[in-house]
Parts: sequence; structure tokens; C-alpha cells
Amino acid sequence: MSFVNTLRQWDEAVAYVEKGDISSALRTFLAIEEKISKINYNIGCLHLHNDDFDAAEKAFDSSIGKDEHLAVAFFQRGITFYKKEKFEESLLDFQQTFKELRGNQLIDYKPLGLRYKLYACEVLHNIGLLYAKLGKWEKAQENLLTALNLRTEAKFSHIDQALESILKQKLFSLVEIKPGLLFKPNKNYVAELEKKDYLGKAKVLSSIVPADNFSGFAPLQPQVEDVPSTPKAPEVLRALEGEPHTVLYEFIPETKEELAVLPGNIVFVLQRGTDNWASVIFNERVCCVSMSVPVCMVSHTTENRSSSLSLLMLFIFRTCYVMHKACSMYISIAFTAEQLNNCLNAPSSYVKPDSNERVTVDESEMQVLWSCVKNNRITLWCSASEDRSETRKKMVALYSYEASTPEDLAFSKGDVITVLSKVNEEWFEGECNGKTGIFPSSFVIDP
Repeated sequence: MSFVNTLRQWDEAVAYVEKGDISSALRTFLAIEEKISKINYNIGCLHLHNDDFDAAEKAFDSSIGKDEHLAVAFFQRGITFYKKEKFEESLLDFQQTFKELRGNQLIDYKPLGLRYKLYACEVLHNIGLLYAKLGKWEKAQENLLTALNLRTEAKFSHIDQALESILKQKLFSLVEIKPGLLFKPNKNYVAELEKKDYLGKAKVLSSIVPADNFSGFAPLQPQVEDVPSTPKAPEVLRALEGEPHTVLYEFIPETKEELAVLPGNIVFVLQRGTDNWASVIFNERVCCVSMSVPVCMVSHTTENRSSSLSLLMLFIFRTCYVMHKACSMYISIAFTAEQLNNCLNAPSSYVKPDSNERVTVDESEMQVLWSCVKNNRITLWCSASEDRSETRKKMVALYSYEASTPEDLAFSKGDVITVLSKVNEEWFEGECNGKTGIFPSSFVIDP
């Protein structure tokens, strides 16, 4: 048994004594496995209180066996022997008690947990009584006179009365310890038995769940039985399900379910309600927007819709054509470049030999272009956009731009951006540092 358990049972037994439940206190003391000298002393006092002198003698023997210098244990065992009419054994214990005082007038046991002071004059008082019991009146008178000399307080008037009785060769009462005075455990140790909450109780300060008061740790959750064959598509992919619209007027929301939009924002309509409200996706959020004034949304054309979808998914569709141009070697280079662009209905480009750089076909490049013919074939690239004049145009970033969504193009101030297409008056599609995306047109200027 640990010291903590011993301390707890010790404290419980003392509490029973204070309530007057001697039997429960004795039972609790006896249940302690590792009994120290003080606990055996307490057991002896309780047996002595119950007039069970044999058990009391045995308990005081155990107490003295664990602490040979516990004077109060000798004193109590001497009282036990006296009540068992073993006067010689009692006399020896009282004499040993006086010896353990070591010349001191008293021993205060309060620091050890016992509210009692053992006085040398009272020990001599009991020694004088034992000598009187044995018929040695002179020895009795001698010890009582010594007790008078060691007396320090006027409350010991019973010593004067005992001396008068000795002179008349009469017996007097024995000095005993008041019942119920026991060794108590250290109150500081007892206080440590109580559980202390050093961290305090956790408190929810902020939560995305309304009225969330749970501040503990959630237990293990059961595994999902029916696992879907395909992962759930994120909200950004659900935009393909809707129809792209452009917001014409600003709308300020009044509830959490409504969406704040500005003129020029592109939203994807998922569902139109009969109450003139629509469910849309904007910035990866599904919200509600009014379809009436002051918010009006205009559907994109089929051409614009495919362009918006390609921008959202960061896809650039390219189509390769095999052009069979029959021409004479005497046709001018300028005429051939113009004809190629007219046939493709878009500016064409080719890859220079021994290089990955793609160059737009014009009059100055035609001679190099014809040198790239292999097996009577030549590969040309065509990039179509809404604004043909902006194709492959180089622009310089005025400010740094951080991508807020996956389809945005991030760049730093001073970066050179290749404009691939014009989305609308406010947004471009471009390429920078090996990445492709959309960015505000106001963030770049011509070099």
C-alpha cells in the first residue's frame, strides 16, 4: 500500500473519532496494511477507551517496537498495566517515560500531530502512586517532592493533594490522557490528497458550429461503411454544372445565405427558383442571389461560355491542322505568310530549329520557316483568342498579384507576362514563370 493510501485511511479514521464513531475508526485503522508507530499508538488508545486492555497492550507494544523513544507510548502502556493491576510493569514504563524526557520539563507533541503535552511532574506523580501501591511510602514521597520542584504551572494542584495523601498513607488518582486525543496526519499532506485542477476548465471562445459548448476531445468515429467509388468533387468543379453569368449591378446581402457581388463578377448559376432567387457558385461558395433589380445577370454567349469554362479549369484548347499548301518556288515570301494567316483565320507560329521558342510567322520569318520543311511537311501553331491583337503580347507587371483562387495567375512587380487572351475589359489570361492563369488587366502595362 502506498503512503498516499495510508494517509487517506488515517485521515478518515481520525474523522470517525471526531464524530464519536469509535468502532468505524478502529476498523479503518486496523485496515491499514503498513502501520507506523503513531497509528499503532492510536489503535492502542481506542482499545484503551473500550477497556480492551489486552488489545491495547499489544498495540502499544507495536508502537514502541517501531519507535523506542516515543515517551507517550510508554506512558499509555504504563496506564494500561496499571488498569490490569500489573503494578511493577506499570512502574517500569513510567520510569522509562521519565527517562525519555531526558531532563526536560515537558514534551509538546503538537508538531507531531498530537495536541498533548507530557509533563515530567505528572510522570513523577504516577511513579509516586505506583510506589504507594507497592507499599513503598518513602519512595512515593520522594518522587512527589521532586514533582513539586518540576512543577511550572499552578494547574498541577493535584500534586499537592497527592503529597498530602502520601503523608496520610492514602492512595490518590492516576493521571491519564484524555480519551480522543490521537495523532493526526499532517494537514499539508492531507490537502495534497485532493485533486487539483491546475489547467482549469476549457472554454469555447470561437466555433464554426452554432451554440457549440463542447470543449473536450471527440472519441474515435466509426468508419464509413459505404465508401463512394469516386471522390466528392470540390465546389470549384461544380461550376461546370452551372451557366456562367456576368453581374451588372452591385448587390449587398442581408442574410448569411445571400451573396455579395460586384459589377463584372462572373458567377455560375446552378438552379433558378420560382421566387426570383438563384443558387450560384462564386469564389468556391454556394450562395443565393436575387435575379431581379438591382442585380441583373446576363448569360454569356456560347463562345464566351466555352472561354469562361476553360479559364475556370485552367485549360487552354489548341487544335493542330495539317495544311497542304501547293506553291511555286517563285511565290514571294510576304505573299505566302499573308495567305497562311488568312487560311488559318488566326496568327500562326512555328518552333525554331534547335530551340523550343515559338515564333509568330511573318515576312521576316518565312525564309527560316521554309528551312524547317521535313518530308514535304511543316508544323504550324494557331492560338485563337477573343482579341486577336493581344495574342502573345508581352506586358510588364505594375504591382504584385497574389492568387486567391486556383485559376488566378500570381506574379511579382516587374515580371514579364505573356498575354494569351483577353477575358473581358478587366481580366486577361496570361503566362508567367511557367504558370498560366487569369489576372486583372489594371495590374500590367505595355513594356
